[in-house]
Amino acid sequence: MSASHTVEKQISTTVLVIGTGGSGLRAAIELSEMGVDVLAVGKRPRSDAHTSLAAGGINAALGTMDEGDSWQQHAADTIKESYFLANPHTVEIVARGAAQGIHDLERYGMGFAREEDGRISQRFFGAHTFRRTAFAGDYTGLEIQRSLVARAHQLNVPILDEVYITRLLVKNNQVFGAYGFDLNTGTRYLIHADAVVLAAGGHNRIWRRTSSRRDENTGDSFRLAVDAGARLRDPELVQFHPSGIIEPENAAGTLISEAARGEGGVLRNALGERFMERYDPVRKELSTRDRVALAAFTEIKEGRGTPNGGVWLDVSHLPREVIMDRLPRVYQTMMEAQMLDITTEPIEIAPTAHYSMGGVWVRPEDHSTDVDGLYAIGEASSGLHGANRLGGNSLIELMVFGRIVAHAAAAFSASLEAQPRSADALARARAEIDDLLAADGHENVRALQRAIRNMMTEHAGVVRDEDGLLAGLAKLDVIEERMLRVGIHPDIAGYHDLAHAFDLKASALAARATLETAVERRETRGCHNRSDYPDMDPALQLNLVWSPSAGVVRESIPEIPEEIAELITEVSTLGKLVE
Repeated sequence: MSASHTVEKQISTTVLVIGTGGSGLRAAIELSEMGVDVLAVGKRPRSDAHTSLAAGGINAALGTMDEGDSWQQHAADTIKESYFLANPHTVEIVARGAAQGIHDLERYGMGFAREEDGRISQRFFGAHTFRRTAFAGDYTGLEIQRSLVARAHQLNVPILDEVYITRLLVKNNQVFGAYGFDLNTGTRYLIHADAVVLAAGGHNRIWRRTSSRRDENTGDSFRLAVDAGARLRDPELVQFHPSGIIEPENAAGTLISEAARGEGGVLRNALGERFMERYDPVRKELSTRDRVALAAFTEIKEGRGTPNGGVWLDVSHLPREVIMDRLPRVYQTMMEAQMLDITTEPIEIAPTAHYSMGGVWVRPEDHSTDVDGLYAIGEASSGLHGANRLGGNSLIELMVFGRIVAHAAAAFSASLEAQPRSADALARARAEIDDLLAADGHENVRALQRAIRNMMTEHAGVVRDEDGLLAGLAKLDVIEERMLRVGIHPDIAGYHDLAHAFDLKASALAARATLETAVERRETRGCHNRSDYPDMDPALQLNLVWSPSAGVVRESIPEIPEEIAELITEVSTLGKLVE
C-alpha cells in the first residue's frame, strides 16, 4: 500500500494507556471512574493478555489467616528477597496499598478462594513470613484479567485490540501521544494524548526458552520508552523459572507450575540422581527459584542432562487422585503438548526466562519517567523486585500502581496550559513505518529474532561471564547490521510481518541493554549469576541505569526505613515452596 493511499485515523484522548494486561486495564478503569477520558490500546486481544497466564496468587498483608502479618513485614520480606536492590519507597507504597488492591478486585467481582466463614483464604508462598497470598485456584491471573475486562466493559472504556504502537510522540521532552497501525488492516493510528501510560510488559521473550508466548514481552516497553528519551533500570535482572517444557518447539518454555514441586515432585538428572540433595540438602525441591534454576542449569551444563538438554521432574510416584485434584492444569498441559501422562511418566524441563525484574526507570511515588507526561507500570517498570521477585508480588504491583499512575496522569493533564504538537515527530513516526513497508532486503525478520534468542540463551542465560557477555555483544553488532537489510511483506493475513519487524527492533535494544548492564554487574546476586564473580559485592548494592547515550550509570538506593529494616530476618522455609 503506497503512503499516499494510507488510511490514517486520528483520535484524541486525555490519557492513552498502551497495553491491555492487568496494569493497563487497572489504570484505565481508575481513570474512567474518575471521569477522565481514556483510551487503552493492546497488540493482543484484551482477554488474552499475558496477565492471564499468572497462576500462583496475589499478595497483601490482610491478616485473614495470620493476624500477626503487617504491611511492614510484607515490605521487609520483599526487600530481603530482592537481595537489597529494591527501592524501599516503591516497596512501601506497594505493601501499604496492597489491601486496597485486593478490595478493588473484590469490587470488580473477582472470585477469590475463601475459608468456610467467608474470609479470603491466603496461602504461603516462599520467602513470606506469613500466609499472605490470596488466590483463585491455580488460575489467579486469568481471574484477575477477567474481572478487569468485565469492569472496563461496564464502564465503556474504549479499548483498541490488535493495534500496534510503534512510536511515542514527543516534543521538547514532553509526550503528546503515540503512533501505530492495525495488525489486520494496516490502518494507521495517530493518537493525541496529554499523558501516556506504558504498560506493555517486559523482555523475557528475547531468550529461546521463555514462559511468554510468541510475540509478547519482546521488549516493546523498553524500546518505546528509550526512543522517547527515557532510561532503563537493571535490565540484566531477569528471573529464570526452574521448570519450562522443552518440546514441542512452539511450546518450549511453557511453565510447569511450581505446585508440582510443592506437592512432592522430585527432580532427577539423566543418571537418575535426585540432584537437589547436592545443592540444598534441607529444602531440596522446595528451594528458591533462583537456586533450583541454577542447580538444573549446572546439571545440564556438566553433562548430566537429558538428551534434549533438560532434567526430569517426576510426580508419577504421587497417587493419581492427588495429581488430578491438585495439579489438573499440569496434567492437561502435558497431555495437550506431548500426549504425556504425568501420572506414569516424568516431565522433561529446563530453566526458562520468566520475568523482567528491571524495566523503565520510574520515580517511586508516581512511576513518572524522564519524559514529562510519560508513566510506566507493571513489568514495564522497575523498582520493586530487585534481584529476585517475591512470588505473588507482580500481580499486586499492577493493582497498586495502576491506581496511583491513573491519578498522576490525570493531574499532569490538568496542569497543562497548552498541548504540544510536533510535525517533525509525526513525520518520523510515519516514515519509520513507510520505510519498513518499502524494505525488500533478503534478511528474514523471524530468522533474526531467532538469532537474538539463541545469542541471549548462549551468552546471557542463568549463568554468565565476561567473555560470554562480550561475545554476545559482538554477535549483536552483526545482527543489528543485518537488520538494515530486512524484507517486509504484508499479505492477505495482515500486517504481522511489520509488527515482527518492530518486535525485532525492541528485542535488539532490550538485548543490548541487558548485556551491557550484565557486564557491569560483576558479582553474583539473586537471579544474576556470574561464574567469574561468584560472590556478592557490597559495592554493587545499587541499581544500574542504562541509556544508549550515557551507557550504564550507577544509581544509589535509598535507605530502608527503620520500621521495615528491623523486621528483615531469615524467613523459615520449612515445608514451604520458596518462590
